[in-house]
Amino acid sequence: MLHQQNPRLAILLMITATAFIAGTMLSAKLLGTDALGPALPALQVTHGRFTFALLAFLVATAVIRPAFTRPHWRLHIARTTCGALGVTLMFAAAARIPLSDATALSFLNPIFGMMLAIPLLGERVGPVRWGAAGIALIGAMILLRPGFATFQAAALLAVGAAMALGLELIFMKKLSGREKPLKILLVNNILGFSIASLVVIPVWQMPNAAQWAVLVALGVLMALAQTCFLNAVARAEASFITPFSYLTLVFVALYDGVAFQSWPNIVSLLGAGVIIAGAALLAFREARIAR
Repeated sequence: MLHQQNPRLAILLMITATAFIAGTMLSAKLLGTDALGPALPALQVTHGRFTFALLAFLVATAVIRPAFTRPHWRLHIARTTCGALGVTLMFAAAARIPLSDATALSFLNPIFGMMLAIPLLGERVGPVRWGAAGIALIGAMILLRPGFATFQAAALLAVGAAMALGLELIFMKKLSGREKPLKILLVNNILGFSIASLVVIPVWQMPNAAQWAVLVALGVLMALAQTCFLNAVARAEASFITPFSYLTLVFVALYDGVAFQSWPNIVSLLGAGVIIAGAALLAFREARIAR
């Protein structure tokens, strides 16, 4: 049964999702720096994200007991591989640059998704969508600060994450019309846990009690964020609800400032604003095309 349209509830759910997503970024930074003890590798942080998010979804599945059909394994494996790579690169970036910069660069993923849809999905891209991409990429160049002493080489990790997550969007598009959201999330986390459990072995180190607690929080926050996000987009049109997702930047800037006394400067604010303008223009255009 489809969810009834409820714009006010959709806004509340999306804002809650952005707060949770920002919480995952802060958790990744706490774990990837020496704030709680010896820094954990990004691969281990990703493993914790999938492990405890999977446990949360398994509990939800046991309670709801939905009927599932056989998954499209090739699409799920491709989607999860790209997503796990993107998350790992994003967590690595979060530990090295301001959270606001890493998060702003992550908003490039729909731009890369649009570009990749041309060869992979055969989509045609008009001048408005190319213009949106150009605007967002200018914002990325501002955040990277090329040619200056403040050049953030680690920000390239966030750009790589956006590319991987953009490719993940392609596979998500193919899955969204075939399978239910809870099934997609459950299979995604099962595969993500399996992949992360293998690649983390060479770099695994025993977390301390505080790090275990933050790893659990990271997984639960991610599960809650995904759930709130899916329920938000089910209750309002994408063109209406998408702009509220950019509040993630407000939350990460607040969390980073309180926890690490790292507040965004004028260059960060300018770059983030330009990226959001490009991404918002693309979202508006995509909504018009869909209608």
